[in-house]
Amino acid sequence: MYSGFGLIHYEQPPAMKNLMLLFLILFFGLTATTAFSQEQPDSSKLCRIEIKDGNEFIGLMAAEDSINVILETKLLGKVSIPRTSIKTLTWLKPSNMKAGKLWSENPQSGRYFWSPNGYGLKKGEGYYQNIWVLWNQASVGITDYFSVGAGIIPAFFFSGASTPVWIVPKFSVPVVKDKFNLGAGAIAGTVLGEGTGFGIVYGLGTIGNRNNNLTLGFGYGYAAGEWAKKPIITLSGMVRTGPRGYLLTENYFINSANLSLVLISVGGRTIIRKVGFDYGLFMPLSSDIGRFIAIPWLGFTVPFGRKQ
Repeated sequence: MYSGFGLIHYEQPPAMKNLMLLFLILFFGLTATTAFSQEQPDSSKLCRIEIKDGNEFIGLMAAEDSINVILETKLLGKVSIPRTSIKTLTWLKPSNMKAGKLWSENPQSGRYFWSPNGYGLKKGEGYYQNIWVLWNQASVGITDYFSVGAGIIPAFFFSGASTPVWIVPKFSVPVVKDKFNLGAGAIAGTVLGEGTGFGIVYGLGTIGNRNNNLTLGFGYGYAAGEWAKKPIITLSGMVRTGPRGYLLTENYFINSANLSLVLISVGGRTIIRKVGFDYGLFMPLSSDIGRFIAIPWLGFTVPFGRKQ
């Protein structure tokens, strides 16, 4: 995927432009109903406590001392929990509770299927992402505004084939909290055994919060010793659909001297016990492609590190 960035020229045919415009209008209409709503301020003492035996309690912090924490829960009333038995204590936003149910936290709110958005990891947070078994990447927040990660496709397992490795630094800057974020970053990699370098530098802007947003991005690819002369344009979004679900779309407009391509996608993310499972279809559109093609996508994300 990365090796082709910026190495193709494209002039989109009118029919394809109309199809893409209709697709984006439909998705934007769905997103607009939720993406621009302001989250309520986190002024309560709502929290989730996970104890060492695996049980969880959600409620308001009623009292605490050096020995116990007392939660006011909906079903059990006041529950006294010894501090020595607490594994994690996570403060929750009131907006995480819908009709008395906790909406699971997005384990990868800074990315769609693969493309990033303007949100990033907090200091100490991290995630591991796997795509179709072979793609492996892990990232961790160094500060609240900067994260760094590394990835590998372990092709050496297959008869010693050349193995791509890369690093992924990323900056995330909130312009208006939970409404507008800017991001910038890069992928810088090489193919072990060949010494072939590849990479991308990008900048993007995200409208919306971590649950409902739309992102416009621009990136320049590097491969075969050359930088692309034209940028790749991305337009992606996510919409929260329920306590454990998201609707995702990630779309690329690629132009270069040899070929033109629009790559659109639609799919979802389901959260099961803090792990995010991504699934969908990627569909290339080009005047050079004479038939419909849908490429399946399957991946998962596992969060790690301490939540603040």
